[in-house]
Amino acid sequence: MAKFRINILGCGSATPTVRHQPSCQVVDFRDKLFMIDCGEGAQLQFRRLGLKFSRLNHIFISHLHGDHLFGLPGLLSTMALHDTSGSVTIHIFREGARLLKEWMDFFNRKSPFEIIYDIIEEGEHRVLYEDQGLTIETFPLYHRTPCNGFIFREKPKLRHLKGDAVAFHKIPVAAIKSIKEGADFVTEDGRVIPNVMLTTDADPSMSYAYCSDTMMDMRVVDDIRGIDTVYHEATYDDSMTERARERGHSTSRQAAQIARAAKAKRLIIGHYSKRYNSEDILLAQASEEFPDVKLANEGLRIDLE
Repeated sequence: MAKFRINILGCGSATPTVRHQPSCQVVDFRDKLFMIDCGEGAQLQFRRLGLKFSRLNHIFISHLHGDHLFGLPGLLSTMALHDTSGSVTIHIFREGARLLKEWMDFFNRKSPFEIIYDIIEEGEHRVLYEDQGLTIETFPLYHRTPCNGFIFREKPKLRHLKGDAVAFHKIPVAAIKSIKEGADFVTEDGRVIPNVMLTTDADPSMSYAYCSDTMMDMRVVDDIRGIDTVYHEATYDDSMTERARERGHSTSRQAAQIARAAKAKRLIIGHYSKRYNSEDILLAQASEEFPDVKLANEGLRIDLE
């Protein structure tokens, strides 16, 4: 079972090429799947990676440009053919929800699952999803059209029990949960057994931020500060800095500067322009600013740990 894994399904920009598909990622958190953006070809990449439609119940669309959502109607139609049950929640801007609903009402009237539309507002900061182990929140990006990013935060994990100490102090099963959560144990005769004698530190909790599409803007740093792994669009190299700004995009160097300022531990770059036959120049320029840079690529899986 994957604990916290990023699956890259597409990492190109507006035009699909023979090298890259448009934007799409799937976060696998303890066997629950969360899709971020859904460019053309997403469902084929989904199958190639052996992911299961039955585990996908939330889809997050960053903005209403076609390379981030043209794959969504086809994906939902295929899921309907596979008799997916329950519900799928689409987190999307209002106009996108309206258009998608019209499409699905016409082509998928007998869908076996309910589609729930959670409307993202421009510039919004909000928790979109929460369960016992994870929160997913949205924050604004700075593109030519309203655009939001997404942060996946693993909640604090439970502490590890010291088996010999638990046995020695005859800790009852009913007290185990509170002890793993950090509580001391009080014996029947009133003695306090400090938690540190019964447990060791919990494993660190991981976090992931998805930032695409956006020009370089230090307000992004404020929202993703301290995130472990950051995905940031890197459409162009240094020679295209002015064009990046004009089109609401970033260079790879700018992406790395954002990650460095946010004190991230790892940076993944993607959303490459079709002009590049190799991303080596993007990697080289980003690596001059940040020590741990990875190039997104279709089929890449990254375990957060």
